Amino acid sequence: MPLRLRSLSLVSLCLASGLAAPVLAQEEGAPEPVKSALPDPVRAMLEAAAETGDAATFGAVAATAKKTNPDSAAEIAALEKDFNEARREREALAATVKERELREAGLFDNWNGRGEIGAFRSTGNSDNLGLTAALSLDREGVDWTHKLRGRADYQRSRGITSREQYFASYEPRYQIEDRLFAYGLGQFESNVFQGFDQRYAVSGGLGYKVVENDSLQLSVKGGPALRHTEFVNGDNESSLAALLGVDFDWTFAEGLKLTQDANAVAEAGGQAVALIGGPSTTLSLITGLDAKVSDRISTRFSYSVDYDSDPPLNAVSTDTLTRFTLVYGF
Repeated sequence: MPLRLRSLSLVSLCLASGLAAPVLAQEEGAPEPVKSALPDPVRAMLEAAAETGDAATFGAVAATAKKTNPDSAAEIAALEKDFNEARREREALAATVKERELREAGLFDNWNGRGEIGAFRSTGNSDNLGLTAALSLDREGVDWTHKLRGRADYQRSRGITSREQYFASYEPRYQIEDRLFAYGLGQFESNVFQGFDQRYAVSGGLGYKVVENDSLQLSVKGGPALRHTEFVNGDNESSLAALLGVDFDWTFAEGLKLTQDANAVAEAGGQAVALIGGPSTTLSLITGLDAKVSDRISTRFSYSVDYDSDPPLNAVSTDTLTRFTLVYGF
């Protein structure tokens, strides 16, 4: 074959092979490159929402983007997946760092609390002076929670003291599971107008968090208790008892919280039984309404009931007190 003819044949063969290659690849099902259908402004909007780190914000933007760009739903879903994975990683890292900080914290670290104080004074037909103050401290760890409470009420009417009541308690808790916990409780009370100069109680048992979320918390607890009372007439009394407790907090509107705390102790002739209405049953119930003024300051209106089914001679069974106080959180 002549040289020129042979060269033309080789060129024809190469061109034929080059044209046939795409056809062959297409026949073999090779994927073709797909261009993104998501407009750049929409992508920029999604990236800006992702930078906030807020799941609600990103979710709202992604939902709107899917409605206005249905052809890009798959790409938007991929961006959602990346955002959620990154958020989970950040939360897991933050939880790990927080747990390490809590475990390494000293005895006096990580305490927060609130102090409240209120007063009233009247003159004229009546001359009354009343003071009320309270302090609560909380320390939350990985497994342990500590609660310290103190309260004092004092009132004078026409130069005579008509109320003098003191209360203090310490309650450590150990979290057994997410909702189940064990508690200990040491408590001191003094109320000479209810007939006792000092009353001590220690208790231990189990509790359960019935509801636990951002707006509503409800927990119950119960266990045996030992109580010792020193009366104003000089008599002493020690007995076994049963303690029941309820803690309730409900934030029903922005800046408004309803609280309910109750402790009932029932004594029945030295036997550890939960018998309300036995020879000596006491109930302490406090209902409060907190209104937030600023990040640290709030006002509190509360109504408390202290009941003793078997009060000393010349003492009544029920004491009530309405308080209006200013609260400072720290």
